[in-house]
Amino acid sequence: MKIEEGIIEDTSKRKALVSIQQSAACATCKSHDTCDVRSDKRIVVEVFNDLQANIGDRVEISMPASSLLKLSLLVYFIPVVALIAGACLGARLAQLFNVESTPASVIGGGLAMAIVFCGLKWFDRGTKASDKYYPRMTRILFSSAGPSPDDSR
Repeated sequence: MKIEEGIIEDTSKRKALVSIQQSAACATCKSHDTCDVRSDKRIVVEVFNDLQANIGDRVEISMPASSLLKLSLLVYFIPVVALIAGACLGARLAQLFNVESTPASVIGGGLAMAIVFCGLKWFDRGTKASDKYYPRMTRILFSSAGPSPDDSR
């Protein structure tokens, strides 16, 4: 399970926007010099606010490793496979129709990737209704409101 810490930036009825801090894993990453995470840009993640956290609270969020792996395969692996398959299909069709294979490969690969990205966009819209692929707030590490009057016992 992937666990990160962040600070609540905004809340709504069921969800919260959490600003994620740079993790220790970023220091050892091979891409740390080129990654946008290393710069001063914030990473803001939308999570379900099951714990009723408030703006300014430091929270821990997590996402199951299986969901993270599935999403990674969908976003990174499937488009590359579609590009290669589309290029091969374009080259094969070019031979059948006696046209140059290079432009046909480029067009076939581009069309295949466009179809996959449209499918991923459709999948993304469908998953917004489901909470299966959303990160979850697992606990409040520090509340900005401080202890409530009942906690002084």
